[in-house]
Amino acid sequence: MGVRGLHGFVGSSCPHICMVVNFKELAEHHRSRHPGGTPTIVVDAMCCLRYWYTPESWICGGQWREYFSSLREFVKTFTAVGIKLIFFFDGMVEQSKRDEWVKRRLKNNREIAKIFHYIKSHREQPGRNMFFIPSGLAIFTQFALKALGQETLCSLQEADYEVASYGLRNNCLGILGEDTDYLIYDTCPYFSISELSLDSLDTVMLCREKLCQSLGLSLSDLPLLACLLGNDIIPEGMFESFRYKCLSSYTSVKENFDKKGNIILAVADHICKVLRLHQGEKKLEEMLPLGPNKALFYKGMASYLLPGQKSPWFFQKPKGVVTLDKQVLSMSSDPKSKQEVPVCTHPESKQEVPMCTDPESKQEVPLCTHPESKQEVPIYTDPESKQEVPMCTHPESKEEVTMYTDPESKQEVPLCTHPESKQKLPVGMDPEFNLEAPLCTNPEIKQEDPVNMGPEVKQQITMVSDPEILKVARAHHVQAESYLVYNVMSSGEVECSNSLEDAMDQALPSQAFVYRPVRQRVYSLLLGDGRGGTPSLKLLWLGQEAGLQAQRLDTLLACFDLSFSREELQVVESPFQALCCLLIYLFVQVDTLCLEDLHAFIAQALCLEGKTTMELADLQLDHVDPRAVQLGTLLVRGLTTLVLVNSACGFPWKTSDFMPWNLFDGKLFHQKYLQSEKGYTAEVLVEQNRSRLTRLHALKSVVCKACMKENRPIVSRRHWRSHHSGRRGRQGPSAHRTSSGYSRSGQGQHWRDQGPAGPLGSGRSPAGRAEAQVLPVFTYPTCVDGPCGG
Repeated sequence: MGVRGLHGFVGSSCPHICMVVNFKELAEHHRSRHPGGTPTIVVDAMCCLRYWYTPESWICGGQWREYFSSLREFVKTFTAVGIKLIFFFDGMVEQSKRDEWVKRRLKNNREIAKIFHYIKSHREQPGRNMFFIPSGLAIFTQFALKALGQETLCSLQEADYEVASYGLRNNCLGILGEDTDYLIYDTCPYFSISELSLDSLDTVMLCREKLCQSLGLSLSDLPLLACLLGNDIIPEGMFESFRYKCLSSYTSVKENFDKKGNIILAVADHICKVLRLHQGEKKLEEMLPLGPNKALFYKGMASYLLPGQKSPWFFQKPKGVVTLDKQVLSMSSDPKSKQEVPVCTHPESKQEVPMCTDPESKQEVPLCTHPESKQEVPIYTDPESKQEVPMCTHPESKEEVTMYTDPESKQEVPLCTHPESKQKLPVGMDPEFNLEAPLCTNPEIKQEDPVNMGPEVKQQITMVSDPEILKVARAHHVQAESYLVYNVMSSGEVECSNSLEDAMDQALPSQAFVYRPVRQRVYSLLLGDGRGGTPSLKLLWLGQEAGLQAQRLDTLLACFDLSFSREELQVVESPFQALCCLLIYLFVQVDTLCLEDLHAFIAQALCLEGKTTMELADLQLDHVDPRAVQLGTLLVRGLTTLVLVNSACGFPWKTSDFMPWNLFDGKLFHQKYLQSEKGYTAEVLVEQNRSRLTRLHALKSVVCKACMKENRPIVSRRHWRSHHSGRRGRQGPSAHRTSSGYSRSGQGQHWRDQGPAGPLGSGRSPAGRAEAQVLPVFTYPTCVDGPCGG
């Protein structure tokens, strides 16, 4: 994450850049300088997840009650000294960073394989050095912080740019995170979350001015340095030979620095002594070996320039003045570099904003990114959110999206299909925002070569046609009130990180396969525009008529293909209604789940109500079972899927009903699973509590009756083992479910033989192709599942 090698360089070679500071003292100083103002820290939440997750146990699916308590303590500590916190979460993965995202997911898969090898060898949780954050941690952290009354925002691109912009625009005390990109942005001070002591509020401030002094650079040179070293946009290998040439000619090699440290010094020296001599006279592509990658390089440079900032490294000939929807595009001369830079002046703020002209860029950064590009990208500023978004895109796109699934990694990754594909998404534009979002690049562009994309490449886009609905979806997204809905409607993509799943376990399907039919039905709902029987989103989201809440619930159940279970679920109280919905879906989908598993799921949820955070933290396990680890992950991923479906259907259920701290605890489930496997009675599982026992039997009856309607009996594993050798599989007319178990698309075809597969996707199935599903209630065929991970 961030600039390659810079974190290590700062820590080992330039420790004077790191200054110990105290937040309480900084806040008092801020108040003295700004009377009446509130010291505010912008938090890059994605960088802080590991720091916040303090529970000792992480392998069993998450200690959510403990985690919520940890977040509450974090917020309370800053509130006590008068500091306001603003939390930003990544809302989307930009296409320019997709390859880096995939590399990280595949790296995580290798780490997960090592974790399961350790569990099978030692029957215990690995040490903290192998720590892997529980599934769903990011999305549930958003809702936890909102429940704690904190201002929580979800970005319309990767969060670091919006964090840096917010901090600069609002004169914030600083940014709290762990990303060296914040050393490159010219914004408010950057503080390290990993060095934070919550007891004393001491941490480390990384000073970009001192970094510049150490390297002999100016602040405006840092984006150039970052791109030459490599970052999330510029692959590290792109300038590898260039860096070594700089090192070979560098005369001040320091013996006490490591090789990477000397490379950074050498590149900085080359910028200072060679490139700066021709600054403003020559274009960067005339001084650097950009080759066919100059559009990508300029995009990388542009990604660091915040609104109102411009770079002396851009050389642009005057092109006159162009009027763009209440904004004026003109040329501004930089007095230092004597070069003209295109800027956009907002009539109210009078702020000059550099413009982006890289036609294939989806980076929401208003700046010229290619000196010879003839294509200009207008910028629109939303008056409420102040978010700047591109208006102009290719209007005649007919490209489509499909996906493929890697048999090893279980990660679902985007793949562009041939234009003759039959699967299509609605195409449209939001006339209010004039916002179009990228769906798929030209299929002739090779996805595996992200740097070989010149300025002539045009991104193909598709959009939901209804501007009012898109505006509502966007608002819910920005306010962190929904999950993935806006991603589907704006870009046709969803992302999901890795899960703790054992690729060697052939008895349990990947969660990506289990919940894919639900996602596909949601795509149909969001993109169907009321066609083919799909309910109208305007009605579900904006309607006030009596009886609409019942229709919203019906739509939610239809997305899970559980309309047949409505009667059983009506008698269940919250929050167990959502849990039963999820358990019915899982047991119908996954034919290797048994009665003991059902007892464990229900018993832990009932017992969780009466447990204190301390009791849960003190709970000890006999050993760790790899199957129970996967089942915990499967349930938590189901809860995140419930968040998506509930958002898409207009919130028929309260979000708190399926927050994990109200329904699931990893260690507690693991304990109940181990007890159930040993044959413990239901009375023991609910800890001899008669009220819980009654409720357990009632909830069990709801799930079993609903499953029997689908000819899916839930039997004991002991009974199963006495009648079956090997793996149990459902037979007969009920064998119709998804990629797990058997499917309607081919009875008798097991989930491992179905679904998309490819070199980077998810699951363990052999090669196949994505297939459209037809909804049981809706008749509009869903789009093929977009890029989705574990």
